[in-house]
Amino acid sequence: MNRPITSPLALASMADLTAAVEEARDDVGASFERFCLIAGLASLTQMLEEDATALAGAPHARAADKPGYRWGRTKGPVGFHGGKVEMERPRVRSKATGKELALPSWKEAAEAGWLEQWAMNLMLMNVATRKVGRAVRLPEAGVPAEAGSGLSKSAVSRRFKALTQARLEEWMASDLSALDLLVIQIDGLHMDDNLLMLGAVGVDADGRKHPLGVVEGATENAATVQALLDNLIDRGLDPAVCRLFIVDGAKALTKAIRRTFGADIPIQRCQVHKARNITERLDPKLHAAVRRALRQAWELNDADKAERLLRNLARRMELEAPGVSKSILEGLDEILTVIRLGLPLELRRSLASTNIIESMNAVIRQVCRNVKRWRDAKMALRWTASGMLEAAKGFRRLKAHKQLPVLKAALLKHRDPDATGVDQTAEAA
Repeated sequence: MNRPITSPLALASMADLTAAVEEARDDVGASFERFCLIAGLASLTQMLEEDATALAGAPHARAADKPGYRWGRTKGPVGFHGGKVEMERPRVRSKATGKELALPSWKEAAEAGWLEQWAMNLMLMNVATRKVGRAVRLPEAGVPAEAGSGLSKSAVSRRFKALTQARLEEWMASDLSALDLLVIQIDGLHMDDNLLMLGAVGVDADGRKHPLGVVEGATENAATVQALLDNLIDRGLDPAVCRLFIVDGAKALTKAIRRTFGADIPIQRCQVHKARNITERLDPKLHAAVRRALRQAWELNDADKAERLLRNLARRMELEAPGVSKSILEGLDEILTVIRLGLPLELRRSLASTNIIESMNAVIRQVCRNVKRWRDAKMALRWTASGMLEAAKGFRRLKAHKQLPVLKAALLKHRDPDATGVDQTAEAA
């Protein structure tokens, strides 16, 4: 059985609507939203009637000079305040074809309302689908929220799914060739035991950060990383350009990056992850001394001196923690990449860790915290992409962005040692 879903105000006559507007105007202080709804319906009703008159003439009148004729009335929904309000409108058919003619005002009103955006923004702010109706329609405001107003949990979920899927497809097909990317960070985020999202964030020559893409996989293996890199290249990322890659230390990441961008591509392993991995295996009484030694090495301007300091630290750890000693030496070259490139200390601090993508992952976790079960990888991709794009709204320029010309010159020199004259801007920085 069909349930009535139309607001009585939407079906009222023009005189009744005018009276309702006058009544609502008197009570505007108590419910401005109700006044806006009633006034809006009255205005739209008048606009629809004017459109019908322009196409078919006045009601019950024969207008030979008009292209259409009136064909009764029908009901339809228009968007209002995160949901729908159904109202009645006139219908007009073409004299030539017999097909219905669109009323310009109705077409614009039906397409307005930002329903998908309402649903998406509220869900990204962790409003549960069951509570969206309460979030946008206060009973005290006198705004109707009857069944069929598009505020049920299933209706909100459908709109969120449609918009996030459209945005995911648009984003994952966007062109990257116009971005002058100097730095790319890659990291994985585990959604559950068997589902991982691998994302990438880039930093351009102006220090602006860009979420680049995301793919799904069971683990952070070379095949998953390769799928992400292939997607970036297909969208315009030039593999011949030398860039700095920053990773958390996973061997699969390094393997796939070197296979795709060249064996000499500079890769910086996250120093924060490295320090955490070392200290977590040590007696707490050694933590302060080890962290101090690591910090001292990473702040040196000479990569050879820094390497000697780390080797001395590993030698001191051989008796107390032989496993940790090996961990210090493992991937030593990648830990010191930003020093070997000759970058200033402030820029090294910004680029020696995966903090940029880790902060984005924190936003993704916040966005997804209401999801209790991932039905499939497609659902996880939609939510992850939405979280990445949401995080991008809060991205700030790299702290040391004024020193990025130095990095650009160092990358060019790294790939082509004979290159000269690139860097008047770098010297100025």
